[in-house]
Amino acid sequence: MSYVTFQKIDLKNHPEFNERWVQERIGENPTILGLGDVIVKDKERNQPRAGRLDLLLQDADSSSRYEVEIQLGSTEESHIIRTIEYWDIERRRYPQYDHTAVIVAEDITSRFLNVISLFNGFIPLLAIQMNALKLDENVGLMFTTVMDQRTLGLDDEEEIEEPADRAYWENRGSKKSVAMADELLEIAHQFDPALELNYNKFYIGLAKNGQPCNFMLFRPKKAFIRIELKLAFTQETSDRMEEAGIDVTGYDERSGRYRIRLQPGDIEKNKDVLSEVIEKAYQAARVG
Repeated sequence: MSYVTFQKIDLKNHPEFNERWVQERIGENPTILGLGDVIVKDKERNQPRAGRLDLLLQDADSSSRYEVEIQLGSTEESHIIRTIEYWDIERRRYPQYDHTAVIVAEDITSRFLNVISLFNGFIPLLAIQMNALKLDENVGLMFTTVMDQRTLGLDDEEEIEEPADRAYWENRGSKKSVAMADELLEIAHQFDPALELNYNKFYIGLAKNGQPCNFMLFRPKKAFIRIELKLAFTQETSDRMEEAGIDVTGYDERSGRYRIRLQPGDIEKNKDVLSEVIEKAYQAARVG
C-alpha cells in the first residue's frame, strides 16, 4: 500500500463542478454524508413562498428526516436562515417525523459556529464540512460532521405514495430476509387470508383489498429482518417475547410500535409467541 497526496478542489470557483453536481453525487449515495442508512425522499422540494429545499432525506429504519442545504464556499447568513426556514416548514407540515436541519458547506466558519450556538437546545442542526479531492483524473467528496446538535410515528398513508417492488427489497436487503417477510405473512394469514405484502420505498407493509393494513411493517436487511408491530406497550407482552429469546430492540412511543429483530431460523423457533403477538396487533388494528 502506497501513500498518495490528494489535491483539494475549490468547488465554488471550479468551471465544471457546481452545486447541482454535488447534489447529484449525494443523491446517488446519500450515506456518504454520514447520517446513517438514509434514503432520498425528495430533491429540489418546493417550499411555499420560500424557494426549494436541496435534499430531503429519510432514515430507512426510523421516523427521522433531514432537511439538507448545500453551500459551495463558506457558510453565509442567508444560507443559515434558509436552512432553518426549510426545516421549520417541513416539521410543521409533517410533525409525525423527527426533523433535523443539515447544512453542508466547503468552509464551516467560526462565526457560523458562534451564531449557531445561540440556537443550542432549540433547533436540531448539523453542520457538515465538504471537501472535494482529486487524484490524477479522479475526483471524490469527503464529508465531516463538525457540529452535531440533534436535540429533537410514521404516516403510513404518506409512504404509500413511494411504491417499490420485491426486487427493490431483495437488492436493498436480500432474498433470504425478504423470504422472512413471507414467513411472517403466513402467520398473519391464520387470522386473515386476504392480507398481502405491500412494497414501499421505506418498508414492506401489509394490505387488504388494496388498502393498507399496517399493523406490522417489515424492513429487510442483508442478514436479518426488522419488524415493527403496532401494539400498546405492556410489560407482560415485553417479558413474553424476551423470555422466548426474541430480540426486542425497543419500543417507539410515538408510533406505538415494538421493534423486533429476527435472524434466519428465529421465526420457526418462536412461531407460537410470534403468532400470539401478531394476532394481538391484528385484533388491535380492528382490520375488517
